[in-house]
Amino acid sequence: MIRFPAPALIGLLAQPLAILPLAAQTPPPAVAPTLPGSGMVQPIPALRPPVPIPPLSAAQEAWANDWLKTGAAQGLMARQKRSGPLHGEALVNAMLDRARALSTGRVDTADFLDIWALRPEPFDPRPGLAKAVTEHGLEQWANRLTPPWAGYETLRQGLARYEAIRDQGGWQPLSAASSPDAVRKRIAMEDPAVTPGESLTDVVQRAQRRYGLNPTGNLDTRTLAALNVSVDDRIAAIMANMERWRWMPRSLPVNRVQVNIAAAVLTLFEGDQPVTSMRAVTGSPDNQTPMLASSIHSIVVNPPWNVPMSIAKRELFPKGRATLIRQGYKIVKTPEGGERIVQPAGPNSALGRLKFDFNNPFAVYLHDTPARGKFSSYDRLASHGCIRLEKPVALAEQMVSADPDLNGQIQNLIDEGKTQRVSLPQNVAVYLLYWTAFANNDGVVSFRNDPYGWDKLLAQKIEASSSRADPTAAPAAASIASKD
Repeated sequence: MIRFPAPALIGLLAQPLAILPLAAQTPPPAVAPTLPGSGMVQPIPALRPPVPIPPLSAAQEAWANDWLKTGAAQGLMARQKRSGPLHGEALVNAMLDRARALSTGRVDTADFLDIWALRPEPFDPRPGLAKAVTEHGLEQWANRLTPPWAGYETLRQGLARYEAIRDQGGWQPLSAASSPDAVRKRIAMEDPAVTPGESLTDVVQRAQRRYGLNPTGNLDTRTLAALNVSVDDRIAAIMANMERWRWMPRSLPVNRVQVNIAAAVLTLFEGDQPVTSMRAVTGSPDNQTPMLASSIHSIVVNPPWNVPMSIAKRELFPKGRATLIRQGYKIVKTPEGGERIVQPAGPNSALGRLKFDFNNPFAVYLHDTPARGKFSSYDRLASHGCIRLEKPVALAEQMVSADPDLNGQIQNLIDEGKTQRVSLPQNVAVYLLYWTAFANNDGVVSFRNDPYGWDKLLAQKIEASSSRADPTAAPAAASIASKD
């Protein structure tokens, strides 16, 4: 650990529209390798010059200038406020900048937080653009730049819907005294399924599900707060999530685990289809769960908990040695002469009966827990950064089912009571993701709170990156929702 249901499935990665190839160029080695056995240093090969872009025809320049005006529709900040069309090198540079922004994100990875460990793959748009100009295929080239995932495309549709709402004046705040007609009208602005004769309770429940709230049908304080989030803030959330989609790889393993940190939901995919979904408990705002991609390689049955020193100092050592020993903890010496705390395996262990291990620099993992009450809550961001699972045995059984010696044996291994590591028949990819806005195929958007404040921070970074991309641009507006 560290310091730092069907609607829920929509918040995880959607199915791919298509896996589209992108041109890429591998840079030469940055260091000079040594020739084996010679002690001689091999000369560094000469750097290849950038791929030249052929001159654009007048028709291609006209198309490119029109294309550059579509950045707002893709959730990008405006690079500049243009008074006229671009030409020549200025136009080519703008096209390359837009291509990189659409393919791998507007924000450079140098501006990422360390905890945003999910990084886009390197991408050089020059070879693809040069080929497109030569073969008169600019439109086809441009269409291959955006993420090939339904999750991105449905958010793009949702963005258009919310920008239309904003352009029509947005919505007025509601209160507990608002009339049923006012409530119905307000919710209908986001939910086109609302009908005049529909029960107001049903209308409110559907809105609560879209916001990840307890669907009581009552217009309670939390529901009012969600309905009163401004349309500009909703647009900002959509744009931030579209940026995160641009960080995703262009293909994914068909068998994988995905966790939506913000929604605290885990989904297991097999054959690229969701087969198991469960509630999870993810990191609290003070103990954030990182975004990352890795592979689960093994499961520890009946794991002891080696308490991280940060948690031990903050939460356990202050209780006193006698209390800790009485509660079943062990205090052991470290090789450096210090002390650390271990909680032995057992039914009361904080890790429960199963721990799912995957390599990552944050020491996070998936695990069972003896504390089950949080799974019935709609507020499940409460861990120290690791992911607690509602149905860990079912997940483990799915992962080992291909091994005839392990298939159906997880509970038996648990019942043996001894700590043992079980290697998986094959590694299972795992993605920890942060989705606070996701849409269905009709562009109806569901939202979750921004518990870590990453949406607002990302909006600021997109804005700053846009300004750096074009230092001559007029100062950007304060809102991420500004347009080209």
